[in-house]
Amino acid sequence: MHNRLSILFWTLIWIVSAAMPSYCGEEQELVERMEAGSINWSRWVVQTKGVSTPNEKDKKSKPQDVLVVAKQKAVRKILEVVKNIRIDSNYTVSDYASGNDVILSKIESLIKDAHVVKQNYLSDGTVEVTMEVSLLGGFSQLILPQAIKQIGSIKTIAPTQGKHSPFTGLIVDARKIGARPAMTLQIVDENQKEVYGSAFVSRECAVQHGIGGYTTDMAFAQNHQRVTNKPLIVKGLKTSGGPGVSSVIVISNADASKLRGSSKHLSFLKKCRVMIVVAL
Repeated sequence: MHNRLSILFWTLIWIVSAAMPSYCGEEQELVERMEAGSINWSRWVVQTKGVSTPNEKDKKSKPQDVLVVAKQKAVRKILEVVKNIRIDSNYTVSDYASGNDVILSKIESLIKDAHVVKQNYLSDGTVEVTMEVSLLGGFSQLILPQAIKQIGSIKTIAPTQGKHSPFTGLIVDARKIGARPAMTLQIVDENQKEVYGSAFVSRECAVQHGIGGYTTDMAFAQNHQRVTNKPLIVKGLKTSGGPGVSSVIVISNADASKLRGSSKHLSFLKKCRVMIVVAL
């Protein structure tokens, strides 16, 4: 009897857990897919797959040798994807590195830090390897504009209790305006006056965490630790360059005023506590 009750109890727990929404699944992640691989803007990583088949003429070919070739192919694809990453609305990594062998060499060196996340050995000896590299850390330090500088401490006003206490982060609903993710991010009001961008963030935070967080799910954004417990949620009105071509998001003057209303808000902007909800 005891065993039956125990089984029934854990079965009910499993059913309830399965019915609850999950905020860690891939369905909330903003993934931009390309022919060579993909950019996961939610995790700030580039991921590609390399495939290698043993040479039938080379009888001495070992699985480890095939794996090495597969890795090399994956890394070459990573470089291809990285070159297409948008730094801002009109500027890609390829544009940035064009004609500059030093920058390109540094990018290639950083890409060598890519690590294997999955590898499969097929029955015919073929090896499939999935590799990824982070866009944070060294890559961001190299790519982000010098306009993003290290900002010192900001004098903040002690938060008051109740409904008028300062917000702890910013969420922009940009699902219906065709906004596109990029390494940098700019939010402006209806008069094109900047509300958030390079001048507002600490370089250290942007390099380590990204200038903003991206997701496709509003509930995921609201529960994200990046914006903590009381984020200001605003709607993007449009992108300044038109649908699908810009990472510059326009919000209302009224919402912009809410952000400018407290030095506490400057503090969370400095720490890149911003989430952008974008449609796939």
